[in-house]
Amino acid sequence: MVGPLEGCRVLELTHIMAGPTCGMMLADMGADVIKVEKPTGDDTRRLTPPTINGESAAFLMMNRNKRGLALDLKQDSARDALKTLLKDADVVIENFRGGTMERLGLGYETLKEENPGLIFVSISGFGRTGPYAARGGFDLIAQGMSGIMTITGEGPGRPPVKVGAPLSDITAGIIAAMAVSAAYAHKLKTGEGQKVDTSLFEAAITHTYWQSAIAFATGETPHPLGSAHPLSAPYQAFQTSDGWINLGAANQRNWEKLVTCIGAPELNEDPRFVSNHERMHNLPALEEELNKVFRQRTTEDWLAALEEAGVPAGPVLTVNEMHEDPQALAREMIVETDHPVAGMTKALGLPVKFSETPGGIERPAPLLGQHSVEVLAEGGYGADEIEAMIASGAVIQTLPPG
Repeated sequence: MVGPLEGCRVLELTHIMAGPTCGMMLADMGADVIKVEKPTGDDTRRLTPPTINGESAAFLMMNRNKRGLALDLKQDSARDALKTLLKDADVVIENFRGGTMERLGLGYETLKEENPGLIFVSISGFGRTGPYAARGGFDLIAQGMSGIMTITGEGPGRPPVKVGAPLSDITAGIIAAMAVSAAYAHKLKTGEGQKVDTSLFEAAITHTYWQSAIAFATGETPHPLGSAHPLSAPYQAFQTSDGWINLGAANQRNWEKLVTCIGAPELNEDPRFVSNHERMHNLPALEEELNKVFRQRTTEDWLAALEEAGVPAGPVLTVNEMHEDPQALAREMIVETDHPVAGMTKALGLPVKFSETPGGIERPAPLLGQHSVEVLAEGGYGADEIEAMIASGAVIQTLPPG
């Protein structure tokens, strides 16, 4: 399946989540992504349970569409092999502690001497500059330091709450993939590579656009609002007789449609709710009035009525329910791959659709070093040289059963 990044070769020297997210996005868009692992493999291989036939479900999710190369970079021959492969690569992605690539002789300044077109991507906890550059980083730390954990949760005065998904990891990977695409476009025009540097901290900060706008304008510290919006109302979850719905009646037109739909036109005349400004200032009272109404009927009833009235609304689904949602299926967000050990496994699809270069998911996550021999052969190594490196432990190869 041809993708828009077909012909772009990427070496991914990353582990766990942010870096693998970047590599996965690039692979889904057609790049040839070679995942370079240490002899014991990406730590995600050990994030278990759950497993599928002994294979880590987490690793399978984050590493589909990639080829696998395993090297012991403590050995000279393995480092030399990686340098050889990097001479012809378009992109290298790394998320080691600062200075690690330089100690391995794989720093950007060294690599660009042999390959001036190389795009060198660093994803770290806090970026490669600034007073925190040497710190390690994790999603939880980034969410806390970005302010996200003070605007997430049911209300002020409660313990800080982390967003359930690893927000900064995934976003950092997506931002890095966006940056690679931009740098690759520049390379195609000029032949010039460059260094790309982003972090979990910066990725988390980007999710505070609205709250930062409020803080810049007022000097006040934003607080958590549950599912409510900091700038418009009603825009939040309401409880029905058998579940929850999300309601997006955020502008005046939708508000007027809503009060008609729910049979409460008097709310439109209530001075507390006549405009968004008043509704925001009287949000607890607005929630109380609407909750009285929505608890009278089922989620299915309300969604049908709201759709007919043209009021944006949707159910609050579990992850399993989302996997079965007809729109998610129609948009190919749930896909399957055939893994040599795990068998047929489900994964999440490419979240952008291209009309001419669709991209997509073609191969499962690799076994540890599954493609070591073919990747090194493509780099110019002979069979005897590869066999010697495997014998020494510099290169790891795992063959599929049979």
